[in-house]
Amino acid sequence: MLAFQREIENATKQYRYVAAQEKELLPPSKLKDIGSVQLPGKHLHAVLYEGREKAAQVIFYEFLPEEYYYIVYMNPYDGGVLKVKNMNADFFRIVLMGHFYLWLPPAIGQPVIAWATLIFVMMMISGLVLWWPRNKGMAKQRFKIKWNAKWRRKNYDLHYVLGFYMTWVAIILAVTGLVWGFQWFARGYYHIAGGEKEIIYAEPVSDAANKINHDAPAIDVVWHKMRAGYPAAEVIEVHVPESDTAAIAANANPDSDTYWKTDYVFFDQYTLEELPAKSIYGRFKDACAADKLMRMNYDVHTGAVIGIAGKILMFFASLIAASLPVTGFIIWWGRRKKSNHSSFTQ
Repeated sequence: MLAFQREIENATKQYRYVAAQEKELLPPSKLKDIGSVQLPGKHLHAVLYEGREKAAQVIFYEFLPEEYYYIVYMNPYDGGVLKVKNMNADFFRIVLMGHFYLWLPPAIGQPVIAWATLIFVMMMISGLVLWWPRNKGMAKQRFKIKWNAKWRRKNYDLHYVLGFYMTWVAIILAVTGLVWGFQWFARGYYHIAGGEKEIIYAEPVSDAANKINHDAPAIDVVWHKMRAGYPAAEVIEVHVPESDTAAIAANANPDSDTYWKTDYVFFDQYTLEELPAKSIYGRFKDACAADKLMRMNYDVHTGAVIGIAGKILMFFASLIAASLPVTGFIIWWGRRKKSNHSSFTQ
């Protein structure tokens, strides 16, 4: 269901679009003030721009002590409010929470999903061992479905044949899922690939002793710097500092369909000087091969890394994977009944 989330949302959520104008875009501080009127008392997380034909997004997010997640969609030219969206009630957000946590509290649901994914990998590997033909005569029937056979044979073929073709893609799905599921797996995966940085997103620290008065709000100055530095970026996002010592984080993405090429840039909130990144999430040009592998984990998981063809591939792999427990249960049940019948007749 998540494979084509972006395409479905682009086609159905018209409030995400605006007509391009010759006017200048409003800076983040202006959009922040308008958004705060819509959601008084809520914590501003970031302001996001997706070009001249997309609505700006003013994002309000807090995890503790109260959990909420809202996006105010605005016309970036005049600040007109197009939609105030409670993301916790959004369809795809609800689906995502099921995918991550089975709609359980994260402390319970996340380990359940992670261990289930690990078991899934083990079952796919063992399934490949069972699939492997014992002789040349069996090899032919393991690659194609015999559609004119009886339903039990067709079910057997659906499990073994489709399972074989799907497994190679599903292992990629599962491994990229395990990167989020277990920290030990993520770190081992990264270090085996040759990585030496911190894989957890971390922001550098601002020095409160160096306070400087600026002519414009700090987030506006950072936004102008990002626009000048990334004129071809399809997405630019500026985060407000979370504390007195936090940096101003800004992102620039040259491709709105993926995330892995995003540049993550950090600025001292007082001097507005750039600060060095403390993890794999820095400028893309500074990323080694292992860093890029980790950064593209989400895009590989969804197939977006190779475009619409990758999403179609992941969609069908997921669909076949969902069918395997059903066809596998039918095979198991048939063998169980046969075994019980044999024991009874003996």
